[in-house]
Amino acid sequence: MSSSPLSKKRRVSGSETKTGSHCSSSNSVRTELSHTPANGMAKNGNDAEIDEGLYSRQLYVLGHEAMKRMQISNILISGLRGLGVEIAKNVILGGVKSVTLHDQGVAEWKDLSSQFYLREEDLGKNRAEVSQLRLAELNSYVPVTSFTGALTNEYLTKFQVVVLTNSSLDEQIRIGDFCHSNGIKLIVADTRGLFGQLFCDFGEEMTMFDVNGEQPLSAMISMITKDSAGVVTCLDEARHGFESGDFVTFTEVQGMTELNGCDPVEIKTLGPYTFSICDTSSFSDYVRGGIVTQVKMPKTVAFKSLSSSMAEPEFMVTDFAKFDRPGQLHMGFQALHAFEKKHSRLPKPWSQSDADELVALAEEVNAAQSGSAKQEQLDQAIIKKLSCVAAGDLAPINAFIGGLAAQEAMKACTGKFMPIMQWLYFDALECLSEAEDAVLTEEECAPRNCRYDSQIAVFGSKLQELLAKQQPSQLCNCRMLVGAGAIGCELLKNFAMMGLASGEGEVIVTDMDTIEKSNLNRQFLFRPWDVTKMKSETAAAAVKQMNPSIRITGHQNRVGTDTEKVYDDDFFESLDGVANALDNVDARMYMDRRCVYYCKPLLESGTLGTKGNVQVVIPFLTESYSSSQDPPEKSIPICTLKNFPNAIEHTLQWARDEFEGLFKQPAENALQYMTDPKFMERTLKLPGAQPLEVLEAVYKSLVTDKPRSWEDCVVWARNHWQCQYNNNIRQLLHNFPPDQLTSSGAPFWSGPKRCPHPLEFSTNNDLHMDYIMAAANLLAQSYGLPGSTERSALTKLLQDIKVPEFVPKSGIKIHVSDQELQNANASVDDSRLEELKTLLPSTEAASQFKLCPIDFEKDDETNFHMDFIVAASNLRAENYDIPPADRHKSKLIAGKIIPAIATTTAAVVGLVCLELLKIVQGHKKLESFKNGFMNLALPFFAFSEPIAAPKHKYYEIDWTLWDRFEVKGIQPNGEEMTLRQFLDYFKNEHKLEITMLSQGVSMLYSFFMPAAKLKERLDLPMTEIVTKVSKKKLGKHVKALVFELCCNDETEEDVEVPYVRYTIR
Repeated sequence: MSSSPLSKKRRVSGSETKTGSHCSSSNSVRTELSHTPANGMAKNGNDAEIDEGLYSRQLYVLGHEAMKRMQISNILISGLRGLGVEIAKNVILGGVKSVTLHDQGVAEWKDLSSQFYLREEDLGKNRAEVSQLRLAELNSYVPVTSFTGALTNEYLTKFQVVVLTNSSLDEQIRIGDFCHSNGIKLIVADTRGLFGQLFCDFGEEMTMFDVNGEQPLSAMISMITKDSAGVVTCLDEARHGFESGDFVTFTEVQGMTELNGCDPVEIKTLGPYTFSICDTSSFSDYVRGGIVTQVKMPKTVAFKSLSSSMAEPEFMVTDFAKFDRPGQLHMGFQALHAFEKKHSRLPKPWSQSDADELVALAEEVNAAQSGSAKQEQLDQAIIKKLSCVAAGDLAPINAFIGGLAAQEAMKACTGKFMPIMQWLYFDALECLSEAEDAVLTEEECAPRNCRYDSQIAVFGSKLQELLAKQQPSQLCNCRMLVGAGAIGCELLKNFAMMGLASGEGEVIVTDMDTIEKSNLNRQFLFRPWDVTKMKSETAAAAVKQMNPSIRITGHQNRVGTDTEKVYDDDFFESLDGVANALDNVDARMYMDRRCVYYCKPLLESGTLGTKGNVQVVIPFLTESYSSSQDPPEKSIPICTLKNFPNAIEHTLQWARDEFEGLFKQPAENALQYMTDPKFMERTLKLPGAQPLEVLEAVYKSLVTDKPRSWEDCVVWARNHWQCQYNNNIRQLLHNFPPDQLTSSGAPFWSGPKRCPHPLEFSTNNDLHMDYIMAAANLLAQSYGLPGSTERSALTKLLQDIKVPEFVPKSGIKIHVSDQELQNANASVDDSRLEELKTLLPSTEAASQFKLCPIDFEKDDETNFHMDFIVAASNLRAENYDIPPADRHKSKLIAGKIIPAIATTTAAVVGLVCLELLKIVQGHKKLESFKNGFMNLALPFFAFSEPIAAPKHKYYEIDWTLWDRFEVKGIQPNGEEMTLRQFLDYFKNEHKLEITMLSQGVSMLYSFFMPAAKLKERLDLPMTEIVTKVSKKKLGKHVKALVFELCCNDETEEDVEVPYVRYTIR
């Protein structure tokens, strides 16, 4: 999955739906693995088990309740051309009860440009029957059947949702009226070349349980007034984020207890920290505390039938730069149906006579309108373009409209998210030639009985040749795809359908990951039998099945500085562009820098649940991906984590830190002590108390805490439980008693500080036992000892353990804030440091120990990692009376999982590939390209021109981030330029005096450099200086170096200039 470059901040809040029970300390929080029935299908109905291993990322988007509603929904998808198969793929991956594929047509050449489950040997066979076998492989929980008969009213009653594609208007209206009057949800989806249409009718009373999918907001209260409209003031730590019209409820309010657990109250926002509620004048006086939480309220939406909505349409605008376009296309699509009814065919590609006839038909359709659908004036140019490309069938348009339509089908099943009301039209005419007078001929676009006929119908044969193979002084179409996750799989599918690199070009896809079960829900090129295989190789093989002509190579390399010997100058210079399908910002930034350096176009995209974005980076035209960034994610203060948590996010982060601090870092440090001769020297140079902390941890690992048996591991786990959940809490309460006041007289334990209480261990408490079982097994793993899962034997062991008595100590300093922590001078006990150096076993003796640092892995249900995190977090939550989190929510937060769903991925990649078509054609105008953002939950779409690359200036020369000084280091005489010659070159050629010169982190020259050092360097070759200063040899793969300059102009003013690309080979 590709995580979004959008902000990924999470608000402190509860889940929008109760996913399982809210666990208390007396109940186990373990979620048992769901077992697949013998027939491979899930049980359907409200008691259906949800395979969290498969659906985990989607569950974080939809929630358990919505998933259960999907599992009782039968879907009919009519029309199995490119759009129909895209919708079916997404819906099947989503996990509905069943999908029926309907089509009475047979596979033709024109289908192969976007129907990825049809092959050349399937020509002449029924599309639904051929597709059924391949679609059924996507999800063993969803029965997929095909139907080739007529769609009678009786047959339609079997389904909760009907999706029509590739159907006549008469059929749409007939089925639409029947569905509307019989409570069946209807979606009509259609694509015609570069145009798309979508219509939704979910009945006269459709209840939406969650209109936006966002986590409910939560805030801590500092004051509530008694008034006819009581004013609530929140703590000024963060804005409350509520909007007028939201509903909220209250907990933990002291004094005005009437609000606790009240029915949801509508609010009116007064400011970023205040809002008003109901009449509180008769309530008790507010004392302190309280948490206000947003409540998701159901919303009922009424839809018109298709026939009613035709005359009085409500449009969802996708592109505000084309605000009037939906009304025009509403007439255009009706005219297309009329043309097809009259001629039993669509208008011929780029036929001017057919275009003229379609305009005339559109005028007739418009003249016959009496409702709001009637247009004052038709845009004939748009209608003509619709006619010219209507016979086309493009994979990217189908991907975009298919992603949207599948999401609407899921909304229809679940009541989750706001539906499209009710018509959506989309076009991508910017993909056509930028030349205003460019008109393709019928001959150029005529069918050739090849798999790209439907793409040639739109763009002509020349673009197809460009896509397929190298043209003189054109693109060689060697393209690099970085990542073979969800976005990567969708990109490869589109590349194959479009014919990219199907001639002499090549697609190179690199991904170092292997396939996991949780990938199968979105990464549709993989199957259950592919789990543990390499993603890049498997994805490459899968798309070769879709289009055997595609030339594709899979690599297993991470992109970064450590693979620059592989992806070197020669490699990047051979590329025509890069498509990112990455899951982290650092890798995105790296690829962005490489593309800027080599002047290659970059297609960047990402998703986060139902949100998605696309950014196109074009050399010498747009800004780059790195030009704008999100602010850094807000971190949790250390003191909050250590002593004053107030939200489950805090206890989960604390549990993750515990995991690292118990089972990973100590073993790593001990291994370094045993194997690295310079470990001690390096450790003693660490600042503050770190040397003592590290050596204490090593001493514990190798001496005091070293277990020799399973029983020792249990004793350690029991004592650690006592320390964390009883002793430390008692010490905290000794320092700050429950009735403690601050210097200003306010209660210490108020606002964000929750007063804790110690826990008493019991073998009858499942949560306590979960913790001991997980912690003991993890410790055993880290020392190579056998573990155990015998709970009864564990109980017996625990009953015999004597836990040392603890008495809180005076004089223990506990820091209240991070500022106080920073200001505290950490006193280092030098005598203890010296003592540890003598107490530690010799490296020879220590080398006999078998230590294994444990890397956290959230998706393995058998490794005790999540067992430990859930138990550790919920026990701490119980200490502080914070509502616990079930395993599902804990995994999301602790595992930093990015929620994901196939629909968003498909739609985003459709937009990416539309930009690719523009790049391949060599579009040069900024306004031709589109950056896009969408949120399918709302739904919301925004398209904009990319931001132009910012311009800088020195003298009268403009430059952008794409410019650089090109300097050839090897002179005509074969000798390399010296530093003196380099400085003179800039003075003479560019009238710039270099004041500082650096390469990476190495300073090569500065005006304040000591004279002796300057004299030594001036006559050395540049590469020799670089090697000498950086103390690193230049690899043979390095063809050029990058130098950064600080310069003065002739007036001795500082000027900002581009970097230098210094070619050495």
